[in-house]
Amino acid sequence: KKKLSAIHCVFADFTVVFTEALLDFSSITPINNVVQDPRSGRVYLGAVNTIYQLDEALREEARTVTGPKEDARTCTPPVSTPYCQDTKPSPNVNKLLLVHPSNDSLIVCGSRYRGICSLLNLSNVEQQLYYSDSKGERTYVASIEDGVAVVAVMSTYINKDGNTFNVFLVGKGYGSLDSSKLISTRILQDYRDWVVFESIIEASTVQATPFVPKYLHDFRHAFKEEGFVYFLFSRTMGSTDNKNFTFVSRLCEDDPHYYSYTELQLNCGPGNRYNKVQAAYVASPGKELARGMTESGQYGKVLAWHKVLFMVASPDDDGADSALCMYPLNTINERLVDIISACYSDSGKIAGIPKDTLNNYKCGADFLPSPLASKPEFAQQAKAVIIRRGLLTAVAIAVENDHTIAFLGNSLGEVYKARRGWNVMCGSGWFLEVCKVMSRESVPVQTCHLKTDCQSCVSPWDPYCGWCVLEGRCTRRSDCRRAEEKNGWLWSPKQQCVKIVSFNPPNLSSCDKWALFIRLQIYIYHQQYRFYCYRNTIMDLHVLKRDCLPGVCVLCVCVRVRVRVRVCIRCLSCVASPWGCQWNTQDHTCRDKDDTVISICVQGARCPQFENPDPVLIPVGFKTTIGFEGINLDVYQVLEKKIVSYIAFSLDKSQETNVLFYVKDKQTGKKIDSTLNVTLYSCSLGREDCSLCKNADPKYRCVWCVKRKSCVYEKLCTNDQGTECPDPHITDIIPRYGPVRGGISVTIKGSNLGIHKEDIKAISVVGVPCIHQENKYAVSTSVFYYLILQDPIARSVHPANGSKAGGTVITISGFNLDTATREDIAVTVGGVIKFGNGEWVVGSVHYESNNEVPLFIIIPAVIIPMLLIILVSVYCYRRKSQQAEREYEKVKHQLENLEESVRDRCKKEFTDLMIEMEDHTNELSEGRIPFLDYKTYTDRVFFLPSKDGANDVMITGKLDIPEARKAIVGQALNQFSNLLNSKTFLINFIKTLEGRPDFNARAKVYFASLLTVALHGKLEYYTDIMRTLLLELMGNYVDSKNPKLMLRRSETVVERMLCNWMSICLYQFLKDSAGEPLYKLFRAIKHQTEKGPVDARVKKAKYTLNDTGLLGDDVEYCVLTLQVLVHGEGPDVTPVKVLNCDTVSQVKEKIIEAVYRNLPYSQRPKVDSVSLEWRPGSTGQILSDLDLTSQKEGRWRRINTLAHYNVRDNATLVLSIVLHTQQNYDQNQDNQEERNALLEDDKVFHLVRPDELDEMKSKRGSMKDKSMTKAITEIYLTRLLSVKGTLQQFVDDFFRSVLCSGAVVPPAIKYFFDFLDEQALKHDNVDEETVHIWKTNSLPLRFWVNILKNPHFTFDVHVTEVVDASLSVIAQTFMDACTKTEHKLSRDSPSNKLLYAKEISTYKKMVDDYYKGIRQMVSVSDQDMNTHLAEVSRTHTDKLNTQVALHQLYQYASKYYDGIIQSLDEDPAAQSKQLTLRLQRIAAALENKVTDL
Repeated sequence: KKKLSAIHCVFADFTVVFTEALLDFSSITPINNVVQDPRSGRVYLGAVNTIYQLDEALREEARTVTGPKEDARTCTPPVSTPYCQDTKPSPNVNKLLLVHPSNDSLIVCGSRYRGICSLLNLSNVEQQLYYSDSKGERTYVASIEDGVAVVAVMSTYINKDGNTFNVFLVGKGYGSLDSSKLISTRILQDYRDWVVFESIIEASTVQATPFVPKYLHDFRHAFKEEGFVYFLFSRTMGSTDNKNFTFVSRLCEDDPHYYSYTELQLNCGPGNRYNKVQAAYVASPGKELARGMTESGQYGKVLAWHKVLFMVASPDDDGADSALCMYPLNTINERLVDIISACYSDSGKIAGIPKDTLNNYKCGADFLPSPLASKPEFAQQAKAVIIRRGLLTAVAIAVENDHTIAFLGNSLGEVYKARRGWNVMCGSGWFLEVCKVMSRESVPVQTCHLKTDCQSCVSPWDPYCGWCVLEGRCTRRSDCRRAEEKNGWLWSPKQQCVKIVSFNPPNLSSCDKWALFIRLQIYIYHQQYRFYCYRNTIMDLHVLKRDCLPGVCVLCVCVRVRVRVRVCIRCLSCVASPWGCQWNTQDHTCRDKDDTVISICVQGARCPQFENPDPVLIPVGFKTTIGFEGINLDVYQVLEKKIVSYIAFSLDKSQETNVLFYVKDKQTGKKIDSTLNVTLYSCSLGREDCSLCKNADPKYRCVWCVKRKSCVYEKLCTNDQGTECPDPHITDIIPRYGPVRGGISVTIKGSNLGIHKEDIKAISVVGVPCIHQENKYAVSTSVFYYLILQDPIARSVHPANGSKAGGTVITISGFNLDTATREDIAVTVGGVIKFGNGEWVVGSVHYESNNEVPLFIIIPAVIIPMLLIILVSVYCYRRKSQQAEREYEKVKHQLENLEESVRDRCKKEFTDLMIEMEDHTNELSEGRIPFLDYKTYTDRVFFLPSKDGANDVMITGKLDIPEARKAIVGQALNQFSNLLNSKTFLINFIKTLEGRPDFNARAKVYFASLLTVALHGKLEYYTDIMRTLLLELMGNYVDSKNPKLMLRRSETVVERMLCNWMSICLYQFLKDSAGEPLYKLFRAIKHQTEKGPVDARVKKAKYTLNDTGLLGDDVEYCVLTLQVLVHGEGPDVTPVKVLNCDTVSQVKEKIIEAVYRNLPYSQRPKVDSVSLEWRPGSTGQILSDLDLTSQKEGRWRRINTLAHYNVRDNATLVLSIVLHTQQNYDQNQDNQEERNALLEDDKVFHLVRPDELDEMKSKRGSMKDKSMTKAITEIYLTRLLSVKGTLQQFVDDFFRSVLCSGAVVPPAIKYFFDFLDEQALKHDNVDEETVHIWKTNSLPLRFWVNILKNPHFTFDVHVTEVVDASLSVIAQTFMDACTKTEHKLSRDSPSNKLLYAKEISTYKKMVDDYYKGIRQMVSVSDQDMNTHLAEVSRTHTDKLNTQVALHQLYQYASKYYDGIIQSLDEDPAAQSKQLTLRLQRIAAALENKVTDL
């Protein structure tokens, strides 16, 4: 990259620039400093706790960690000393980053350990060249205060012996625990008593302790120029005055004592409003800016090669606005000389110094005063040439073609670009390095290549851009090959373009040769031009030279100038054109006028045409003859009378539609000009009843046909025309309810409610007349009236008397009481009863009183029974309390025993599981995880869930195509593949299918999977299609105010495309990282499940995580170790652990698992292909699940187990491979009779009879029985806790493997999540929770849950139903962890939810941290993602059934062929690419059709 070093920014306004970052690097911590090595182009970032080394493309090459470090503010390094107390891990903020090129090192200073620095290798920052924390205060360079800035510049130092040393000068503000040195010179090597980073100059009174805390300094920039070193800073004027002033200080580079230190105050803006410097840049101003500065008279004489200090400043720390000011270094130096002269002269504070002292001691001397400051009257004034709202924090300058451009950055991370005139530009080319809070970006500074014509190129006045005339493009001057020729490159600020003033003749025939005379506004000379026409026709054209134009086109002479084009389609438009054309009636073409062929050509108004059709109105369903007139038909010698015999029209849902038809020349098939327009109408549409039919316009001649009960054309109903309409029919009254006082409008809905409003004679409701609102009457369908109801009338109240205590129900009887609503009713006793508009006085209510009883009788009668009741209650309560306490202690003891039992069981079973898994772990370390190859993996993920399963044609790869047609079909499928690679076609294809109602969700999933395989060779293109469709889908959800529902289910093709895309991109991650913990989890579940009884029929297990799959009975069993011999494979015996309650098939599965453990499942023999023989003695017995010895319980038969055969521990069994799969019990002699006997009743069970389970579920007993049953069931649920505790480590390991952003995160995840974040920022109604849901729906729920529930998608294994039940619980837990919704649990919550309730919060935090970690990662660019996708395509595409996928995709194209053709015909882009024709040709080849193509 080249450094930007110029600006063009005076006397004008300013506008913001928003640019797109081309390159980007993000840090997980804030970036403090950025430097670049000018030799290698490497970029170095100083961030909190980290130093990054990047290449020119901002790709990370190396990093070194600098913190957090154990430190304390008052600690003197090293921290290992006893003086360092109360240390804690503290972040290390980078304070200084400086390239030391002479020894290829990077100077790094941080905020820890009192600001000690280190030297790192420029080629590899991970290599530390120097660091020491034991040299004391003399090596403390930076500040430990976060708010204190540090600046520095490289220099050299010559000591009194003439030795030269590399040093760097440092400017630093003051912190409470810092060194008091504001400016210091630091050596970079050990020399005699000096050590690395030691301050070697101790002379300046600026560094005196009393001065530093009083005047607070804020250093912003340091640079050196022509033997001087400059520091730019702001400073307060005292401890009580917080107002800042900006100063530039200067000292000689070879001044060993700082005698030359002098300060100058810089004022920016009117009244020094912008008094606090924020950033600065030193550069040459360029020719145009130098001229403007000189002409302004404010800066003195400025030349193009002079240096100018460009400074951005603000009013103290107020970020309301900021400004850019310019100070030529010449004027700064002149003003500094004035200050020194003033101090040395008699008029200054110091007198008695010779006048030639300044010339003799330009860098001061020990006898001269130092340092020197200036009074405010010596301040250098500058105009604010740019004023912006907000806080400007960065500035950079560039010069292009003698014009200067300023780049300004603000505190929001925005970059502005300005030139003289202050138009705004941005683009590509040289790059401006922009430092944001958390990222590092390269931003383009010009966009010449985006301007497509000369006018747009020059209109922005961009000094970078100009119009390259002979190449016809907008470029930088250096990119235009003939820029040095006169007018070869038209520079933007000159606002000139090549323009054609005139050309003659204005139009030419494509059949003739003519000379074209062109007059240009700007003269361009070159020996030979090549002009490119609009239709890609090339012609050599010499100015004023007669030549033949090969076609009529749009002529482009570096700019597009349109020449009239002849477009003639019909005879009338042909002869009416201004070109003097004539129409050829034989071939129906428009030609130049030619009098020699007048016999077949027509001119003027003599075009053959047809007009005046009769009749114009055509009823639907009635065959009608249409007549029309023809004129100018004499050019046709023979014209058949019957040109059109039959025309079928179609009508949509409107009552009438206009139809245009043509007459064609029979020989050529060409249309003859016609204006044959007729109106097709339907009597029945919109006229569903008789009244509506009779109200139709008489011109339609519609009648009500009684027999058909519909409105038809009169000639379609000759005998059944009804003269009177049926009685009115009322279907609804709106509203149904209203106020009791009436006064509302009511609508009667129905049919045959009259034709005219006068047909409504009277309306009444419950005998009350209503007012007909005639102005709202709708023919036949609705009548409006105004309702006035009568008041209700109350006649009686019952009962007349009631209890004084109240509580008596009162019934009011009367008339019209049902016309009121609940809100209209109000009843009071002793006052008024109000009912609607009626009120009745009830009067007072009187109560009868009994004879009074003496008080001395009442009190004992009340108190004595109360005392007895209290005593009895106390006795009962005490008895119950003691009983409850005993019951509580009993239950507590039982629970403690149960808890201890569960704890011991978990501990024991976890220990057993770990011992059992140890051997398996050893196998994993040997690389024996049975991963599926890529093709099998994608086949299972994409197509195994389809309706055909493993027999799907995409998995088998078998197409039924005749051998003779395979070559043609293959070629056509290749053409179809090319057609799918047209984005226009593919988008139309997908949208057409999704618009069809019969294209259901299953079809969308299958179609998307086919598309994934078909486009696997171009995954970059597949990703582009997916992004396009996702953006449209996102827009739909956002516009419908339901953005959170996006990606929830696979309801669209693109959602399944995303699922497949994730599956493709994460395959390698599965193999490298997540596959092993997933496989271990699967194996652990399988092993734990098989340790206990598993019912082979009802698929329930004793040990499971799923309560619905829990075996509720206590089955007695014991563990057996069988000694297994494999027939024909030698004498080696394999010990196999089984249960005596296992069925024979279950035993076979466990034996096959143990014997063939080194083979993947697909290569092992299946259960039905082996037989098992038990040899208790000299004879053997074939074991089978069912035989004649099977136990029967009524009509139920129990499946045979090892206990049934009485097989003992250490028994020997022989496993044999059978050639033909048969039922095991067919081995007996009477196999046929035995089979028939067993097949008489197919009701078999293993451990629990299904009818017993049903009886238990439907049992209706006492409450005690129900509670006992529930208690027993809940006791069994403790097994869930036992299994959960045993498997917990494996579950946690898997969750960590997929939810850890600290490890390797697949680039696809980062790329897609950034895409979601980027799109969310563009929509106001998309909050952080919605983005979280999008990410969850796209990755965890769409991919990981699928993989977790289906291990056989990733591994060559068999997943049983009982294992699947436990995996489903873990998958549901994973889903719950990914949601933002808080799940409120109660005792009635499902056991599966309660099982992991404690861990859910931990898992939720893992998900949140995972998403946050990914957001902070370095972005994956489109280029990097495409490179990764291209590698996947290259590696795996040839293994997939691409041709089969294309064939299956075409089946959809064939099924919805007409809709696709219509969609393509309506798309202009598709028409220009002839996509319809291409699809028709493919259809003809694939379907073996003979077509007009």
